[in-house]
Amino acid sequence: MAAEAKRCPWPGEDPFYIAYHDGEWGVPEYDDRALFEKLVLDGFQAGLSWITILRKRESFRAAFDGFEPERIVRYKPAKVEKLLQNPGIIRHRGKIEATIGNARAWLDIMEEDGGFSGFLWDIAGGAPKQNKWKRIGDVPAETPMSVAMSKALKARGFKFCGPTIVYAFAQAVGMVNDHLVSCPRHADCSALAQNKNR
Repeated sequence: MAAEAKRCPWPGEDPFYIAYHDGEWGVPEYDDRALFEKLVLDGFQAGLSWITILRKRESFRAAFDGFEPERIVRYKPAKVEKLLQNPGIIRHRGKIEATIGNARAWLDIMEEDGGFSGFLWDIAGGAPKQNKWKRIGDVPAETPMSVAMSKALKARGFKFCGPTIVYAFAQAVGMVNDHLVSCPRHADCSALAQNKNR
């Protein structure tokens, strides 16, 4: 990145976190399964830092069969117990069981026009919102959009998807561009959003 000093401050000096910021965070995502994975991982983050989840992401993917909802929905109690013994993930029974329920809800939504991606992006306004924050303190923890998305997800049976979790999810998958305007990635993600709209 050309201007490292102007990068969003939240990755700090951690090379792993910087790579996530520079290559993934804020990039518009439209893949149904990828959106499911990110929403589930953001649910696991509740009460923890995102870097903790990010460092365990590959272990999560292995443990949860690549976050394929068609497979997760068939998990039996024995599988839940096995996951609870897996040190590579966050061993939280409520979150593990919620993932199975979320997979069922995802499959139901996938039977509708637009699938999961369409369901979420419609609530988000159909296109990435280009915010213009100058300071990290200006960035909200939730917005009316994330409140509405959380309510819609809960109504469909999703758990661990409160407004703050949903806003972090929306930032990560590019529904909102919350890179600071001084960060080179703000322009990069804005350009990606414009290309999608053409």
